[in-house]
Amino acid sequence: MNTGRRRGGLAGALLGATALAFAGLGAPASAQQDDIPDVDEVVHSRNMQPIAHLDKEGPFAGRSSFNTDIAFTRGHAVVGNYDGFTVYDVRKPSKPRVVSQVLCPGGQNDVSVSGDLLFLSTDYARTNDSCTSEPSQASNPDSWEGIKVFDISDLSRPEYVASVRTDCGSHTHTMVPAPERESVLLYVSSYSPAPELPNCQPPHDKVSIVEVPIDSPQDAKLVATPVLFPDGGNPGDGYSRKTTGCHDLTAYPEKNLMAGACMGDGILVDISDRMNPRVIDRVQDNTNFAFWHSATFNNEGTKVVFTDELGGGGMPTCNAEIGPERGANGIYDLTGSGDDAKLAFRSYFKIPRHQADTENCVAHNGSLIPVQGRDIMVQAWYQGGVSVWDFTDSDRPKEIAYFERGPLSDTQNITGGSWSAYYYNGHIYSSDIQKGFDVLDIRDRRTAPAKSVIFDEFNAQTQPSYGRR
Repeated sequence: MNTGRRRGGLAGALLGATALAFAGLGAPASAQQDDIPDVDEVVHSRNMQPIAHLDKEGPFAGRSSFNTDIAFTRGHAVVGNYDGFTVYDVRKPSKPRVVSQVLCPGGQNDVSVSGDLLFLSTDYARTNDSCTSEPSQASNPDSWEGIKVFDISDLSRPEYVASVRTDCGSHTHTMVPAPERESVLLYVSSYSPAPELPNCQPPHDKVSIVEVPIDSPQDAKLVATPVLFPDGGNPGDGYSRKTTGCHDLTAYPEKNLMAGACMGDGILVDISDRMNPRVIDRVQDNTNFAFWHSATFNNEGTKVVFTDELGGGGMPTCNAEIGPERGANGIYDLTGSGDDAKLAFRSYFKIPRHQADTENCVAHNGSLIPVQGRDIMVQAWYQGGVSVWDFTDSDRPKEIAYFERGPLSDTQNITGGSWSAYYYNGHIYSSDIQKGFDVLDIRDRRTAPAKSVIFDEFNAQTQPSYGRR
C-alpha cells in the first residue's frame, strides 16, 4: 500500500477446523464474476478453507491501526501494524495464539526477521525514534523515519535495540543475509521526494543499505546509498507514476538477483556485489501499470511476477469498468543470462471475481507455494481476499483457489481486506487490515507437495529456494 504523509492514496474466534475434502483438479475455483458476497459474508472455493481467525486486539483494535506485512520465525508469525507488531504462535495452525504485542507507532511497520533480530520500517515522520514518539511533519528537519531493530531471542518480550534514519524513511525493506560480514543487510525502499522535505530531497534515485551486525545489532548503521536510476526513471508523463525511488525490492540471494518494483519501472538487479547493486534490465508498461508495487521470482529464477497497485490500495479496481489488465499482475519471463538477462512480458493475471464498488481491491503481497516443477502463488488482494493462482504457463495463468469476505460496508469504502497472504509450512496466513489474522488450509493435488516443505524462517521478500533447480 502506498500510503503516507507525502504519498498518494493508501494501504479471536475459531472459524472451524472441519475435516476437509481433498479437492480434485476439476473443482471450480472461482465464483461467478458478479456474485458479490454480502457484508462480512465469508466465501471460498471448495479446495480452500478457513481454519482459524483472531481479531485485532489491544492497542491495535481500532480502525486506523492497519495490519500490514508478515514475517515468520521458529513457528511464529510476526504481523506488522501501523501501531507496532504482534507475535503469534502458529505451531498449531488451527489454534494460533498471541505471544506478545509491541506498541511502537510508525506506519507502515513492515517487518522482516533474521535469527534473533526483527526489523521494522517507519515511513511516517515522527518526533523521534522511540516507541513513544508522536506524529511529526516531514518538513521538520528534526523529524525521524527509518529502520528500527528489535532483539526477539525471547519472542514473548521483544527488546528495542537500535534505529537508523534513512532518507525519505523506510516504506519497505528487504533483508539479505551477509554471513561473510557477520551481519545482515537491509535494502530500504522509499520514494516521493520534494524540495520542501529536508530529509527527502530530489532526485532520490537510490536505495539505502543498512548493515546490522549479528552480534552487536546496536551498532546498526547506514553503509551505502547506491543509485539505481542514474539517468532518471520513468518520467511519468503517461499512465504510469513518475519514478522517484522504489516501492519494494525482492531478493533471491542464492541467484544473486533482485527484482525491483519502482513506481514507474520494473527492474532486474545483479546483487553479486551486495554493496553495489547493478540494474541489468528495466521495463515499463505505460498502458496498464500505474504503480509498480512488488515482485516475486519463481523458484527457478526464470520468471518475475510484478504487481500493479493501481489507486494505491484504496480504490475499487476489481470490476468490469477497470477491466482485467489494470491493477493486476504482470508475468515476465527472464531470457538470456548474466548481463544479457532480459525481462520479457508474457501476460497479465487478475482475480476473475468482481468486487463491490465499496471494496478496495487491487494486486498486493503474496508468495510462492513451494511446489517443485510448478509456479503457484498465493496473493492478497485487499477486499478481493486471498487468491491462489498457477502461472506455470506464463501465457495462461489461472486461479485455482480463493477465500474472501464480503465488503466491510455496502454504503462506504472502508479500507480493509488482506494486506499480505503467504504460505508457510503447510498453511496460508493472511494479515487482514481490519479483521485481524486468518489461517487457511488449501487441499488440492496441485499444491499438496508443498505441505512437506518446511522453513524455520521465512521472509517473502528474501526468497529461499526449494527442491531441485
